[in-house]
Amino acid sequence: MTKKGQKTKSKTKQTKESAAGAKEKKLSVEEQLNAELSNEKDKFLRLFAEFENYKRRTSKERAELFLTASQDVIKSLLPVLDDFDRALHEMSKHEETELSKGVELIKNKFSSTLQQKGLRVVEVKKGDTFDADDHEAVTQIPAPTEDLKGKIIDVIEKGYKLSDKVIRFPKVVIGQ
Repeated sequence: MTKKGQKTKSKTKQTKESAAGAKEKKLSVEEQLNAELSNEKDKFLRLFAEFENYKRRTSKERAELFLTASQDVIKSLLPVLDDFDRALHEMSKHEETELSKGVELIKNKFSSTLQQKGLRVVEVKKGDTFDADDHEAVTQIPAPTEDLKGKIIDVIEKGYKLSDKVIRFPKVVIGQ
């Protein structure tokens, strides 16, 4: 073969090899782009999920803030509610019914306002079983009867819940 024929043959061979190399490069470029695209999609999904979690967390914190803000105010008003109960109890011993009716109306209005804000009385009766998770034992006394052992004998102070959270546990005396 002549030099010219060898050059043409080697150029054709080089062109075929470079075309095959270009296909390989083209595939690798496509693969690289697909990999970059999947990485970016993954980053986007993670960022979106993080943002959703942030929104959920901040709305929950905001709701808790409103609850705790009102909790402090309502908790400070509970002694006033107790004073109304004591006043009504003492007034019932005397014959001044008009005065006790007025105080009772004021107490009822005050109680209903607090109930509208989510305050509920924790129901405790004499004879209920004592539960350390739900009651605060002030003292223990010998049980008057055998069936009152480990049960509530007297309620010293009412307990209250704000929404579903106990803000003051009922103070009780239990039988021993």
